Amino acid sequence: MSTKQMPKAEEAGLTTGGLAPGSASPALTLTASLLGFALICLDASVVNVALPAIGSGFGAGMSGLQWVVDAYTLSFAALMLSTGAFSDRIGASRAFTLGTAVFTLASAACGLAPDLASLIGARVVQGVAAAVVLPASLALVRQAYPDPARRARAVAAWAAGGSLAVALGPVAGGALTTVWDWRGIFFVNLPVGAVILVLLVRAPRSRPRPAPVDVPGQLTAVVALTALTFAAIEGGAAGWAALVVALVAGAAFLRVEARRPHPVVPLGLFRNRTVATAVAAGAAVSVAFYSMVFVFSLFFQQVQRHSALYAGLMFLPMTGLIAVTNVVAGKLASRYGPRLPMLVGQPVAVLGLLALLYVDADTPPPLVAALLIPLALGCALTVPPLTAAMMDAVPADRAGLAAGVLNAARQVSGGLGIAVFGALVADGFETGMRLSLGISAALLTLTSALSIRLAGRSARRS
Repeated sequence: MSTKQMPKAEEAGLTTGGLAPGSASPALTLTASLLGFALICLDASVVNVALPAIGSGFGAGMSGLQWVVDAYTLSFAALMLSTGAFSDRIGASRAFTLGTAVFTLASAACGLAPDLASLIGARVVQGVAAAVVLPASLALVRQAYPDPARRARAVAAWAAGGSLAVALGPVAGGALTTVWDWRGIFFVNLPVGAVILVLLVRAPRSRPRPAPVDVPGQLTAVVALTALTFAAIEGGAAGWAALVVALVAGAAFLRVEARRPHPVVPLGLFRNRTVATAVAAGAAVSVAFYSMVFVFSLFFQQVQRHSALYAGLMFLPMTGLIAVTNVVAGKLASRYGPRLPMLVGQPVAVLGLLALLYVDADTPPPLVAALLIPLALGCALTVPPLTAAMMDAVPADRAGLAAGVLNAARQVSGGLGIAVFGALVADGFETGMRLSLGISAALLTLTSALSIRLAGRSARRS
């Protein structure tokens, strides 16, 4: 399951925008785009294993560590709603260059952070830049390959780069933290960012095109999500006050979106049962997958007292199978329709979560690593089909917008899951871990039931 499961470029509704004449080969553009996508995917997973070292270095508690993860995830997710339009307005090549440069500088700021507040602030900037890089990188690939067959292969390579980065993230984070320092997980971005910027010098320029940006909708969404995350992480009186702010901002967001001619989230999308089910299932999968990586990263190190490198290696079996399973899931969805792999994948993930309920401090780590595999396989089986189902359920001219809504919902849900489950384990790790597993299993059980309503292959072709 890639960090950002995207549909095929031609299905995503991303406009090419056109390229100004240039001498660069498409392969150079693809390389730059692939590296950029892999870089932002890596930063979504590499940090988890380094969290205990960050906490030790800054004397941070659980809430501080949650913010290190969620500052990136939530800014990334919330702004993803409108950065596609921003990329169109200034041109994909310019947006990608700007996003990569800001991401690289923010990575340096993370590595040099003198205190936790500075690190969290730099992580917010990283997330903003990542939200610009994602749609721009895919748009560049589409622009560089006008032939549909070559474009499909290029998009597949682009997506594989993200999957590989997700798989290597925990191992890379553990290795860098153990051999160097937690700051190394950010400094390693600098040479990669420099290579991307050098490649972009030769890339042809994209032509800007008019694209509406819903500023009021975007601002109210950011306020609502930030306040809701604050309430989940901090709790207490401040948490209750933040919850009130979240509710007010959420209500304002719904009011704004109902009245805007070009909203960032067209509420009418959710009248379609398939769209609503796909978004719900995507959100549940993200809660289960990303939150469990967060929880078990801490479990291996803080409960079982293993090194960061050892913890990273324990995730390799689950993450290493994700890319292969994504391909299998896509083929199953193409042949049998999305319902079958979704109805298989979600229950498999539920069984994996239930098996993990028996894990405690004395469970051998290799056994824990093995028990994490069904969770990963189930999630990886589910995401490509639910994406295909959502793309089939919306008109072609709204597919890109729908893909942005789905990906944003998945990222926001993962961030909120980390906020809630982090608070649970802070009050007693093993008890909180089991509550987190139970909540994740319940959510996936619910979306499994909803998925029965998804149209199968025959309905999609009717």
